[in-house]
Amino acid sequence: MKILQLTKKFPFPLKDGEAIAVTYMAKALNSLGVELTLLSMNTSKHPFDIKSLPGDFNHYKGIHLVDIDNRIKVLDAFMNLFSNKSYHIERFVSPEFEEKLKTLLQSEHFDIVQMETLYLAPYIETVRKYSKAKICMRSHNVEHEIWKRIADNMALGAKKWYLQLLSSRLENFEISSLNQYDLMAAITQRDLNFFKNLGLKIPSIVAPIGLDLENYNLKKHKAAADFCFIGSLDWLPNIEGVKWLIEDVWPKVIEKNPAAEFHIAGRNSPDWLKNLRIKGITVHGEVSDAVEFISSHQCMLVPLLSGSGMRVKILEGMAMGSLIISTTLGLEGIAATAAEEVLIADSAADFAEAIISVANDFEKASAMGKNAAIFIKQHFDNRQIAKELLEAYNQL
Repeated sequence: MKILQLTKKFPFPLKDGEAIAVTYMAKALNSLGVELTLLSMNTSKHPFDIKSLPGDFNHYKGIHLVDIDNRIKVLDAFMNLFSNKSYHIERFVSPEFEEKLKTLLQSEHFDIVQMETLYLAPYIETVRKYSKAKICMRSHNVEHEIWKRIADNMALGAKKWYLQLLSSRLENFEISSLNQYDLMAAITQRDLNFFKNLGLKIPSIVAPIGLDLENYNLKKHKAAADFCFIGSLDWLPNIEGVKWLIEDVWPKVIEKNPAAEFHIAGRNSPDWLKNLRIKGITVHGEVSDAVEFISSHQCMLVPLLSGSGMRVKILEGMAMGSLIISTTLGLEGIAATAAEEVLIADSAADFAEAIISVANDFEKASAMGKNAAIFIKQHFDNRQIAKELLEAYNQL
């Protein structure tokens, strides 16, 4: 089978969930005998120099990059107000990318065009026109839901109104695209059910983010009062959650356990976070090795109040035996058992109490971490997930 994989940013380095989801699936499909070609946008927000690729990034037959300026521009955003189009989507519409896609489709036969995220949907018409390939939308999130949740959590004002408008237009685009694919591959069962409620009628499958489990080993920890967070700090749901934890949760923790430590890592940290000076909190900025950072801390905190889809950093942490303390929303799509494999808390008081409950209980944190690692091995093996997706492709 020959697959053309389309991405809205280059899937390397493996420092965010999208890059990991794209790369791990591609590697697993390649290991099953699939021939893959990558056509990726090389955006101004996430530029990548292909010369820096390591030698073992060799699972593609061919790699093609197209430079795209997808910066948020004030004039474009303002003019968009007078249309009914989604500004989120419009930023990824590129004549140059479309032309390269057309050239690839005309020069080579593909069985499947695998679109990674909704932002590739504007190119459905081009694929239909120049190829007989089946189209799979690998949906990483319910995209409009992320922005709706952010807007819902925002105080009344112009910014809330604007985000509500953007989320509404993105929702219209997402719904209008649902049945234009040949297959919907949702990241979680919850997302797939959501799409079906919105009117999805085409064949569908749940294809969660899987891990190459050989890359994750159980680590030995020394203390339970050692907590961490890692995630892109230019993504609004992460910023929102970290700010909530710092302001509403952490003071309660320090009051009961002055020795507790909270380590924050992630690229593009805002200035207010870089300059933070609060007892027990260390801001590391971008770290060179996310897996090493996660494995060096006993517990991972996931204080998400908005967002959608599946959090790959949770999967990575669980695979290495870290105890996860998360909101219900943060664990969406990961059917781990509360109080056995993870701890779940949604209010500031409950989140603080969950942290305090394990801060001085190493045995509890260690036991739940081991249970979490077993859970990941049973449900998130990347090769098995790829086999199931390949079976769905063969049935189209």
